[in-house]
Amino acid sequence: MGPGLVTGAADDDPSGVATYSQVGAQFGYGMGWAILFSYPLLASIQAISAEIGSVTGMGVAQNLRRHYPRWLLQIVVNLLLIANIINLGADLGAMGAALGLLIGGPVMVYAGLFAIVCVLMEIFMSYTSYARVLKWSTLALLSYVAVVFVAGVDWGKAAYGALVPNFVFDNAHAMALVAILGTTISPYLFFWQAGQEVEEQHRRHVKPLCVAPRRAGSELRRIRLDTMLGMGFSHLTALFIVIATAATLNAHGITHVESSAQAAEALRPIAGDFAFALFAIGIIGTGMLAVPILAGSAAYAVSESFGWVEGLDRKPREAKAFYATIAVATIAGLTLNYVGVDPIKALYWAAVVNGVLAAPLMVVMMLIATNRAVMGKLRVSGRLAAGGWLATAVMGIVAVGFFLIRSQ
Repeated sequence: MGPGLVTGAADDDPSGVATYSQVGAQFGYGMGWAILFSYPLLASIQAISAEIGSVTGMGVAQNLRRHYPRWLLQIVVNLLLIANIINLGADLGAMGAALGLLIGGPVMVYAGLFAIVCVLMEIFMSYTSYARVLKWSTLALLSYVAVVFVAGVDWGKAAYGALVPNFVFDNAHAMALVAILGTTISPYLFFWQAGQEVEEQHRRHVKPLCVAPRRAGSELRRIRLDTMLGMGFSHLTALFIVIATAATLNAHGITHVESSAQAAEALRPIAGDFAFALFAIGIIGTGMLAVPILAGSAAYAVSESFGWVEGLDRKPREAKAFYATIAVATIAGLTLNYVGVDPIKALYWAAVVNGVLAAPLMVVMMLIATNRAVMGKLRVSGRLAAGGWLATAVMGIVAVGFFLIRSQ
């Protein structure tokens, strides 16, 4: 297990937890099927991003810089940077609030401490050690699995909601579907997983698959298995969050949740202190995983677009601009919590940017992945290409639907 597992776990960041909690509180078990529906879409596009990195030995932004117009690269990187900074601010704020719920004390100070710890770990830990920390951090998601078993779930209704699509054509259900897909399929994950595949090549001192095609068979199988399991772990956790909040909040008439920390607090009188503590600990744990990945994916994109030396396997003095981008993005996100920015509106606009950016970026990624001039004989084809184009079409429809719904 490698980049796929870590990327999948990072998809369930605190802002994602808030989204899934709201869906469970508002609709009960009824929207569980949307989580399973999004799984093959995310697994396909993430496997494609990983293969781009592994085959070409370059990240998504660097491939964009080499093969597509400069203006397209600048638009993509700028939008990604804006969305990531907003998400960083929301996640750090949620982590501070969660720790405040657990032990009391100054929430904003906790948020600042989390930001400092994440930046220092990313800059000063060796890549091998840091990758190991990220992999073990994925265990934080198990806290949400544990919550389900103390929440009094009606498993018959939960299974029906997960396996039988039950969609009502109204604004509330449409917005929930948009929120689930927009939260699940996020552009920063594309940049991170492609970049991590390049990092793994450096760590193992192996060449890109376009240079060493004999390794392609086993390596591509490893990537696809890693990605399928990683995204499966992510989606199973998301489904458990929906089920847990459906069994507790929705069952007791609480249908509106504005943050992951609020979801944790709401669980306390219903499911007890143990469920509350598990939920809050999960927010902190997933935040410690997601914050470095949000900052790291921004650093990969910016560095690749300018041709800077980049990579977590580099020493700080070797990749000053790369690590400076990580620090600046994290601090900029943290600052949002101190200037009175409404975190709910911030998440809303992050979702808008991600939704707008995802579909066109996925189109570009599919063009890269299926281009023989870029990928050579290892270009993506067959079922994986079909899955990638389907995911792209769905996200395009979601983006259009989002604006149509908001205009009504």
